[in-house]
Amino acid sequence: MKKTIFVFSALIVALLALFQLSRYAYFSGDIAIELVIAVIAVIFFVIGIYINKKSGGHYSTKSATIDSEKINKLGISNREYEVLVHISKGMSNKEIADKLFISESTIKTHVSNLLVKLDAKRRTQAIQKAKDLQILPH
Repeated sequence: MKKTIFVFSALIVALLALFQLSRYAYFSGDIAIELVIAVIAVIFFVIGIYINKKSGGHYSTKSATIDSEKINKLGISNREYEVLVHISKGMSNKEIADKLFISESTIKTHVSNLLVKLDAKRRTQAIQKAKDLQILPH
């Protein structure tokens, strides 16, 4: 964590120095404003790529296997499982209904059934229990 803070602090200091240097170069008349903006944009682009590559390897590599036996044991139907997956993506009942080409009231029924089968009171709690049971990818 300290290394990350140090890297970001160094980046901020370097960017501030770049801004001061570019301001000095612009006011002294040695460089055009378009060139200053282009250089700063390129530097931000490179920093973004660097940060993306650095953070890309730190994601959890937990197994994405789904335990279909537990799904069957809980009595979750294929359609209810589809609804559960869409809920885990943060979709609303209306969005899920549009995506699955069924009515919103049917989605509400499926959500209600899922809450009962997963012994949950809220959608977020159902998603957490489904992840704990390994019926949804983490």
